[in-house]
Amino acid sequence: MTFRLPSAAPLLKTPQTAVLEGIAGFVPPDAVPNHALPAAWDVDDAWVRRRTGIGERRRAAPGVTTGDLALRAAGRALAVAGGPLVDAVVVATSTPDRPMPAMAPRLATRLGLGEIAAWDVSAACSGFVYGLAAAVGALTSGCADRVLLVAAEVYSTLLDPQDRSAGIVFGDGAAAVVLRRGERDEPGAVHALDLGSDGSFDELIQVPGGGARERSRPDAYGPEDRYFRMRGREVFQHAVVRMTQSAHAVLKRADWAVEDVDRFCAHQANARILSAVGDRIPVPDERHVTNIARVGNTGAASIPLALADAAARDELRAGQRVLLTAFGAGLTWGSVALVWPELPTVPHIDVDVDINGDINGDIDVDTHGDTRIA
Repeated sequence: MTFRLPSAAPLLKTPQTAVLEGIAGFVPPDAVPNHALPAAWDVDDAWVRRRTGIGERRRAAPGVTTGDLALRAAGRALAVAGGPLVDAVVVATSTPDRPMPAMAPRLATRLGLGEIAAWDVSAACSGFVYGLAAAVGALTSGCADRVLLVAAEVYSTLLDPQDRSAGIVFGDGAAAVVLRRGERDEPGAVHALDLGSDGSFDELIQVPGGGARERSRPDAYGPEDRYFRMRGREVFQHAVVRMTQSAHAVLKRADWAVEDVDRFCAHQANARILSAVGDRIPVPDERHVTNIARVGNTGAASIPLALADAAARDELRAGQRVLLTAFGAGLTWGSVALVWPELPTVPHIDVDVDINGDINGDIDVDTHGDTRIA
């Protein structure tokens, strides 16, 4: 049995909603192309591309954390939006720097944002959609006027070196959006949301160890339980069904027909899932927004990273109706209907071009000092 938040539909029946006014992404410089994957995995480029659609994925350097990637993406998004005046920060991640405290307050401090509201959202690969719902709620309730939402992951820290099924898929990256309170008839407005979950399948995607369950029964867990585990075939089936259903639900709430959708961006799980969901909604391939071939599956960051990449390449137009859908561990899923805004130049997600066009391949690693975005 699933539980769907009954407030999701009425929430956006009011004239006010969240309006997107900035977006940017960031991926670390180290690329791992298919030909450089471990020899013990016994895979080649053609095999990986055929199964996943991925040609390479990015890996954070040793010592670089999820918070460091989040810092870079957030700084870029704030620059696109015209400045750091936000009064709430939401971070969506399933690879936090520490189990406690939440990452968002530290990120707000590193950005020099002051003593503002800041909290984390943990919904795995659905994290961006869930974080967006949280941001919409903060804005429409009057708790915030402008929200920075960051989705960031360093999945490489969770991958079992012996597990090629996950190793070929996941990459590291971050993306951020800036949202303000606005009207539903504005470009950039979020028109509808849909969220769902089913905890009876929570073991399909998990990291078994590392939490309170392990600490209360240390004899029941081994070092291997600190790694990411996924039952791929079952996950494929659930992902396709849930994202398709959720996409249809959010279209109904937005009062859009499938034919009204100009661009479609699903969680970048793998190319076969993207194709299956697109076929079932249906949305023609030429309307898909995807960058999985170049960055892999970046978890909660995958949707905003793909959108930021497309925006940087001038592939999105103001006024286009955009459908987003995601699926992740929990199980969780969700969808968003929004209209794309008119944005200033969005920086490339790669490391070589920084927010001011400067060549800058370095990340200032957080040493718990006074690191700031200038």
